[in-house]
Amino acid sequence: MASIACIPSVPASGDATGRRERARGALLGLAVGDALGAPAENLKPSEIRARWGRITGYVAEHPAGTDDTEYAIFSGLLLARHGSALTPAHVEAAWHEWIADRDEGPFRGAGFSERGTLENLRRGLAAPISAQHRHAWSDGLAMRAAPFGVFAPGRPAEAARLAAIDGSVSHDGEGIYGGQAVAAGVAAAMAGAQPVAVVAAALAVVPDDSWTARCLRRAVAAAHRGERAVRSAVVIGGYPWTDLAPEAVALAFGAYAAADGDFEQSVLTAVNMGRDADTTAAVAGALAGATQGVSAIPPDWAGPIGPVRGRCLPAMAGYHVLDVADLLTQAVSGPEPVPTDFALAADGTEAPS
Repeated sequence: MASIACIPSVPASGDATGRRERARGALLGLAVGDALGAPAENLKPSEIRARWGRITGYVAEHPAGTDDTEYAIFSGLLLARHGSALTPAHVEAAWHEWIADRDEGPFRGAGFSERGTLENLRRGLAAPISAQHRHAWSDGLAMRAAPFGVFAPGRPAEAARLAAIDGSVSHDGEGIYGGQAVAAGVAAAMAGAQPVAVVAAALAVVPDDSWTARCLRRAVAAAHRGERAVRSAVVIGGYPWTDLAPEAVALAFGAYAAADGDFEQSVLTAVNMGRDADTTAAVAGALAGATQGVSAIPPDWAGPIGPVRGRCLPAMAGYHVLDVADLLTQAVSGPEPVPTDFALAADGTEAPS
């Protein structure tokens, strides 16, 4: 892989309104994909068909995002606070402030990588040592990486750099690469890149010989043959854990490529492939939402998405992904500063307005 500093930027659009619509599309698309995919998580396509036929919309009575959405909000707020000056120390401090040093509460649905990170932080370990646990290769960074692409439209290398800083507390190796690929892909889509260029941007920021890159190439090569071919190209049959970053990220990009960036088809393709369906659909939704903008998300899918409930991260309760998208748009566009009331909300002591 070439040095990340040498990766050319995708020209960013100067249209602030268009950028806001893409930002909202990316983060609302993430939340919609998460909510659509949650009931199918860890299922095989045959099990999905047996229960629902083909999933074409919400199958849960009260659809809502999972830890994927709440952690994406966490990273988005952190990025809005620090911008390009983000450091591992900032990330580590936020993990302590908003998660590790609080009463755990329900903490439902947290992934193994997050559990391992919290255990290490509570033992006093600092980044990058805090990421040394048995699940550093998970898709836990990939699921929260879209905000970095929203913040850096047209600058996939910068988005990947920031995602790696965020991931240094919780992930290593392939777990980092997966997050960088998502961040770079969203950054390219935010600038109006076509799906083929979005995939190229993702591949450009990860090592050519990495597991992540190999899976991405296989998934995209199979995309024209549909979701069954994409799934066969990357899924490790019989392996019990579905949160492998190389697999999940490849399935998401494969779904996005198979649908040629169409929002509805990208998300539904990811959902119906099963495995870590909430994360794969969240990533596919972020990519397609950034590509097509928020208007491409069906109203009956967008409607149920409200402020998150804090089921996994109590400190995030009350935040809405659209508000985070707007914060990131302001942070990147300037000259308007982040609103004062955000500083109060972000420290976890006061509910967001």
